[in-house]
Amino acid sequence: MSASPAERREQLKAVYQAASGCVRCPQLAETRTRVVFGAGDADADLMFVGEAPGRNEDEQGVPFVGAAGKLLDQLLSEIGLDRGDVFIANCLMCRPPGNRDPLPGEISNCQSWLFEKLDLIQPKVVCTLGNHATKLLRADPTPITRIHGQAEVQVIGPRAVRLMPLYHPAAALYTRSLLDTLREDFARIPPLLELAAPDQPAPSEPEPPPPVDPTDDPDSQLGLF
Repeated sequence: MSASPAERREQLKAVYQAASGCVRCPQLAETRTRVVFGAGDADADLMFVGEAPGRNEDEQGVPFVGAAGKLLDQLLSEIGLDRGDVFIANCLMCRPPGNRDPLPGEISNCQSWLFEKLDLIQPKVVCTLGNHATKLLRADPTPITRIHGQAEVQVIGPRAVRLMPLYHPAAALYTRSLLDTLREDFARIPPLLELAAPDQPAPSEPEPPPPVDPTDDPDSQLGLF
């Protein structure tokens, strides 16, 4: 028997408490201010996944709180939604020092936390924000310039979702053409939410992978998602 929404919310709180003390990536655990677990509706049909927290997110413990976050709020309002209707997370819960790109080992260490969020929130639609998150969740190097705004059914960890890549709001802050494109792509979200959730894969209980040393050779850490 599947868990009720209330039960899943309580389970998500437990995952949050466990993730708050995560030390799988020693360097990130040492340099972060706090873990940015994610925020929003624990029973949302729509989930956004970005790359990693920035300075403002690291300080406040909430994803997308800077200028890019304000634009995200604006774009949501234009399609009749707000933050309380969605869940927002990142591939990485800790800010990489100097806002560098996440290392493959760091992504690998953090992916089980993302999978648990997906499994408990059970969104129908997941929108990736930016090139990095798009490539990771699609397990494909196709650049976002070729696939933005195009929804497809993808299995991400335990869940099948309708995945739609979007430009990162930060990229649209300074380029008007990207902002117009982002608005057009956001307008495609409400019709997706009207569709039934994709058929789910058969349940399984795989053993969680052991932590990976984030400083290992990146070439040995391909195929993370």
